[in-house]
Amino acid sequence: MATNHNSNGRPGTHRSRKWIALGALVVLALIPVFTRQGPLRVRTTQVERGPIRSLISTNGKIEPIRNFEAHSPVATTVKHIYVKEGDRVQKGQLLLQLDDADLRSQAARAQARIKAAQSDQAEVTTGGTREEVLTLDSQLVNARDTVAYDQRNLQALRRLEQEGAASPGEVKAEEDQVQRAQTDLALLQQKKKDRYSQPEVAKVQAQGSEARAAYDAAEDSLQKSTVRAPFDGVVYSLPVKQGAYVQTGDLLLQEGDLSKMLVRTFVDEPDIGRLASAQKIEVTWDAVPGRIWDGVVTAVPSEIKLHGARNVGEITCTLDNHDRRLLPNVNVSVTIITAEHNDVLTLRREAVHMDDARPYVYEVEDGHLKRQDVDVSLQNLTRVEITSGLPDHAVVALSSVDPTKALSNGARVKVVQ
Repeated sequence: MATNHNSNGRPGTHRSRKWIALGALVVLALIPVFTRQGPLRVRTTQVERGPIRSLISTNGKIEPIRNFEAHSPVATTVKHIYVKEGDRVQKGQLLLQLDDADLRSQAARAQARIKAAQSDQAEVTTGGTREEVLTLDSQLVNARDTVAYDQRNLQALRRLEQEGAASPGEVKAEEDQVQRAQTDLALLQQKKKDRYSQPEVAKVQAQGSEARAAYDAAEDSLQKSTVRAPFDGVVYSLPVKQGAYVQTGDLLLQEGDLSKMLVRTFVDEPDIGRLASAQKIEVTWDAVPGRIWDGVVTAVPSEIKLHGARNVGEITCTLDNHDRRLLPNVNVSVTIITAEHNDVLTLRREAVHMDDARPYVYEVEDGHLKRQDVDVSLQNLTRVEITSGLPDHAVVALSSVDPTKALSNGARVKVVQ
């Protein structure tokens, strides 16, 4: 078979060049196929209609609204305990008795001092003892008689002096005697009027007040040594045992009316501005899963307090506890509902983006992302209320499956679950 050769005696290259050119055209045609990116895979969510609540989540502590604490008035021993922790008691029921022998002795001594002080005060009021008063009255009678006698003698000597039967010296001596008698009478009268000096009177009065105070203190301690229930309630704390020695001020027991409880709630300083009276409160306790106790804010905080390492405002709320499931002194979770809207459009919070304080979303339409500005209202940790910009059931992109690829306006997407 004949072979084509060129002028140099080599096979021709015309056909080879044609194949090379054809191959280059095929490669150029396939480049867009291999370099074109596939659709962006995204996770999506849907706009839903329903309620949304703006919340403050914090903690609180439960206390009985009506509470009674008994403390030891003196250092002594616990003589008898008539109840146990958890007992329901009635008003006036005897709960606990301290050893009060020393207190009774103190009360008796104080009463004796009161009687002595009363006697001293009577002496101050009357001018002395009965014997002293009678003696002074007798001295006054004698002094008055002496003055009257000396005055009669003086008058008689003056008449005799006029008749020349008495000398001026005798008259002068009698005048001096009258003056002395009058001075003695005045002293006795002053003594009867002011038997005791002001410092002596003040001392007697102070002794009386001191004796009365000591007696009142002893009587008060005696009363507190016998502990009775001041109202119907439950003994929820009984930290002492019968026969135990207690110091002055030690806690003996606590009783409370557990049908109504108070939750003391601590709100962090940045959230205080969101509080208002009558806002709803929901209280939960880990020990009773699924149970919610409802209440309302009665007053907003008037000051900031240091609570541990937190600056907080403190609010209180009354809770109905008719089944007595809430116990005193337990720590609870508190949710304050600062605002609530019903039957509104809401969206998952992570689907909303911000650009210069303007919220927007990426709505999915016809397989592409469309940036859409929206208006929002209430929001909480998980959802945001959409007031305009999206219709019901609109599909919105949450994020790209591939973390290296960001959402962008106009991007072709494929929705994945």
